[in-house]
Amino acid sequence: MKKITKATYLKWYEDMFFWRKFEDKLAALYIQQKVRGFLHLYNGQEAILAGALHVMELGKDRMITAYRNHVQPIGMGVDPKRVMAELFGKSTGTSMGLGGSMHIFSKEHNFHGGHGIVGGQIPLGAGMAFGDKYFNRDNVTLCFMGDGAVRQGSLHETLNLATLWQLPVVFVVENNGYAMGTSVARTASHQEIWKLGLGYEMPCGPVDGMDPVAVAEGLDKAIKHARSGKGPSFLEMKTYRYRGHSMSDAQKYRTKKEVEEYRKIDPITQVKEIISKNKYATEKQLEEIDVRVRAEIAECEKFAESSPFPEKSVMYDAVYEQEDYPFIKHKLD
Repeated sequence: MKKITKATYLKWYEDMFFWRKFEDKLAALYIQQKVRGFLHLYNGQEAILAGALHVMELGKDRMITAYRNHVQPIGMGVDPKRVMAELFGKSTGTSMGLGGSMHIFSKEHNFHGGHGIVGGQIPLGAGMAFGDKYFNRDNVTLCFMGDGAVRQGSLHETLNLATLWQLPVVFVVENNGYAMGTSVARTASHQEIWKLGLGYEMPCGPVDGMDPVAVAEGLDKAIKHARSGKGPSFLEMKTYRYRGHSMSDAQKYRTKKEVEEYRKIDPITQVKEIISKNKYATEKQLEEIDVRVRAEIAECEKFAESSPFPEKSVMYDAVYEQEDYPFIKHKLD
């Protein structure tokens, strides 16, 4: 694993702060009805992405996840302006405005979505790993899912084949405790999700998902295991989301006191405290990061606002392979 240095902590702080403020801005824009449909925010879970990016080989390794998927592609190199434009439904978005919040995608950066069906990305992640193994590529796929998705039958079918074929994939459960609004304790006879991996005799275990160092260490081991041809691993990242499942979530299943308790271990605060303790940056330098991040996000909003909506024909261009398809002209008039 790459050494974790002063530069690492400063990058983690700026990246995680940007991701948090990017999501906060989207929440405000959603209330203004500039972002529509469903909106699932990543606030509180940033350490998982920060740790993952530290040990992935960007440009080679792949990532696939569910619908809480705005900041992952940004971390992998996608222009945040294009991500925000996608959420606005604009033609300059990552999917020309046709995907929206739950379907951010970038083939160029090996970010494969953004999937709206709960657990739908799990077999796809294994499928990409199968392709990489078949063609003797040295890629590893990180397949992320929430704690709610592990109750889907497709997970078990996928774990079975992934171990049978020794696929280069790491399954990562971002356990934020509540799925859509039902606690883990109410959905299974035990709360240790990582133990599901035991039934398939694959390396598995829990990881502190609020600490980017712990995440990096856990994923580094799993990625090396997969890249060496030894097959998949199954990791449970214990984390917490500070906002609701989506913007329409009334959050009646938890108390404000509980949320405040988890704010005491906010991953951004933890990283900031290490920076201050080790004098990696002054308060003025941290304030400069704050100003820079807010300015970048304002540029993203400006870009999305000024971008045009896609032409109606784009919808059909993405569906019909045949040129001059004879049955859609009347729909365009």
